[in-house]
Amino acid sequence: MALDIAFVILGLLGVTLFVLGIRRIWRWKMLSGSIQGISGALLISLALLIASFAANLHSYQRLGHENPVATLRFEQLGPQHFRAILARPEQAAEIYELYGDEWQLDARALKWHGFATLLGLDSGFHLERISGRYQDPKQESASPRSVHLLYDGQGLDVWSIARRNPDWIPWVDAVYGSATYMPMAHGARYQISMSQSGLIARPTNLKAEQVVSEWK
Repeated sequence: MALDIAFVILGLLGVTLFVLGIRRIWRWKMLSGSIQGISGALLISLALLIASFAANLHSYQRLGHENPVATLRFEQLGPQHFRAILARPEQAAEIYELYGDEWQLDARALKWHGFATLLGLDSGFHLERISGRYQDPKQESASPRSVHLLYDGQGLDVWSIARRNPDWIPWVDAVYGSATYMPMAHGARYQISMSQSGLIARPTNLKAEQVVSEWK
């Protein structure tokens, strides 16, 4: 990615200028040394900012036509109490306890255009959280809640900055959230994909198909 190259170049240039500035100051060339040292420190700071920006973007998966992002299966532990086993590509399975009648998966997406695409920035997404839902709104407000984060917030939060201050990053085409939810049942399995329009969930076994067909 072009941002990684920019980080290396600016970082090396910044460190070089900073070291040369310190050497000049050591030789009592205060003015030129201070200018070089400050310039180097500014370049190092810019390189670190770019690195934080890039680290956050690396947490996003590339947004294509339709990407399979996870599978979910459920084991019932009690009334409205389930164990959810979430499997994502090239990752170990994750286990979460959910309360309610339905599961919900949330994601955030970031699309680029213009100059950003010339820098090699790909539109991307990442899963944000998994939670349980109750069909009865009254029960939703009174019963145990279960929400689990799926994203560790690496680096500078580009998505939040672009959403709150769109003029700061003018090459963002769109930032949006997406969610999908379906009923939980013992033995039910689902596949979740991400498309250009958002998350899509599909039942992948007879148990899931049955509870979806009876879902109101």
